[in-house]
Amino acid sequence: MSRQSVRPSVCATLLLSLLFLPLSVSAALDLKTWTDLLAEAVTDGAVDYSRWDKNARFDALVEQIATVDTGAMNRQQKLVFYINAYNILAAQGILDGNSPDGLLARYAYFKRDTYLVSGARITLHALEHELIRPLQEPRIHFAIVCASVSCPILQSEAYTLENLDQQLQAATTEFINDPRRNQFDRANASANLSSIFKWFEEDFVEAAGSLQAYLAPLVENEEVAALLEDEAFKIRYQRYDWSLNGTLSLP
Repeated sequence: MSRQSVRPSVCATLLLSLLFLPLSVSAALDLKTWTDLLAEAVTDGAVDYSRWDKNARFDALVEQIATVDTGAMNRQQKLVFYINAYNILAAQGILDGNSPDGLLARYAYFKRDTYLVSGARITLHALEHELIRPLQEPRIHFAIVCASVSCPILQSEAYTLENLDQQLQAATTEFINDPRRNQFDRANASANLSSIFKWFEEDFVEAAGSLQAYLAPLVENEEVAALLEDEAFKIRYQRYDWSLNGTLSLP
């Protein structure tokens, strides 16, 4: 068989393989624009939501989330897409005039109001519990941000496939070692932790065997880490502050 007769079939095979490659997250969601928007509105975790109000670039991201097909994505790609999507839609809820600050308002914000994600209507609660948590990555609890003071801070850049592990690790370490969110009293072997560790304890236990075992390698203080390794701390949990993690000034 001549080289000329082989070439068309080779080209056809190559074309088909390209057509069936999994959709990259960057193609699915404009992460460059999301990073730009974050850089413009977020300062040390405090969000100026008014910068995203009636913003065509922000609105385009919401529209992209609505139409992305996640069927061909692998686990890492889904994590990147869903983490960024959650943070964008949580901000959209604030721009829509909603808030998690208050019991009834919290129900509406998380469990009543829906958003279009990959062609289906879904709440923030369902996005977290039905799509993100099943991916079995406990560090997502320090990456998804529900617009509240006690939440992890909203980072000033989008989560990306290339840097996902480093970004998740940095967000987790930052949150655990933030004295506003977690306090470790070595003298009394008492820890006052974020309620996140209470609500999602099963995720941390599944990952490390126990909550204290999960925390131990992530705590920067060596004495605290040693006590955690020995399961020596008595755990209490802080009251969650649901007030807005920034400002919103609408005309």
